[in-house]
Amino acid sequence: MTSSAPSSLAAVQGITVGHWTDLQRATGCSVVLGPEGGMRAACAVRGRATGTREIDALNPRHLVDRIDAILLTGGSAYGLGAADGVMRWLKERGRGLPVGPAGIVPIVPTAVIFDFDLAPGGKADRWPTADDAYRACTVASADVAEGSVGAGTGATVGKALGPRAATKGGVGSWAASGGDIVVGALVVLNAVGNILDGSGAILAGARGADGTYVDALAHFARGGAPFGAVAGRNTTLAVVATNATLDRTTLESLAQAAGDALARRIVPYGTLFDGDVVFAVSTAAATPATPLQAEALAGLAVPIAVERAVRLARGLGDIPGLADGG
Repeated sequence: MTSSAPSSLAAVQGITVGHWTDLQRATGCSVVLGPEGGMRAACAVRGRATGTREIDALNPRHLVDRIDAILLTGGSAYGLGAADGVMRWLKERGRGLPVGPAGIVPIVPTAVIFDFDLAPGGKADRWPTADDAYRACTVASADVAEGSVGAGTGATVGKALGPRAATKGGVGSWAASGGDIVVGALVVLNAVGNILDGSGAILAGARGADGTYVDALAHFARGGAPFGAVAGRNTTLAVVATNATLDRTTLESLAQAAGDALARRIVPYGTLFDGDVVFAVSTAAATPATPLQAEALAGLAVPIAVERAVRLARGLGDIPGLADGG
């Protein structure tokens, strides 16, 4: 595990990140807190095996025009309930959507990964709770921990040959800037596909019997079954934050552009067996030079965040990580 500042999601002023990590049970959660006034938000759903909550609030046509936080969590659909802890933490601080005499309702879109492969016995019997997510909020800061932490604790990548032949995934973050505009990215990497470096070589992924990496795309093209044809075990979640003043329709385009950047480093990406979701948020503090500036900066930040998610991840159980050394 390491931490990064300010070249992380928190390079966007007002954004903080907190993790709750349980290495013994191989699960955790990560919260992205916005500034006190909330943040504009949108999303792109790229995978077809998602587990989400409050995603409708990110539609540009939805009544809610700002959100207060985003929760990324392990535990598959069981982990969605952890968002209650984030709502409780926000409500205690008077942060949320005003709803008249009833008070406020914090808006916390949430997405999950399937991380039971590394659980003791491989059973779906543990996941982050509301109290755990509340704890993540209490430690949120601009110092963003990376590697096998938070929602990336039980993450693995490269499961073409099965979960035991995978490589450890994790959390990675990076930021890019141009003039006054900053775009930060945070990625939770739990993909079925392999991870490529900037040259197109496999950086982490499915390991063959001799320990070398196997081309996942070629494996599937030959008709190879993914991880014994068990569905729903993979997901890459990403949050892209910017200080650029963007409306929610443009933010939706930014989320799509960030997804395209993920697809350049995760092969294959957004499959039938992945629950990939990309969130895009804006603090609306600066004016971009062109509508494409934030998308271009995301194209620079997201691939580095992907690399860091595997380069900084330590192994867990019998799954090796690139940060193990030796």
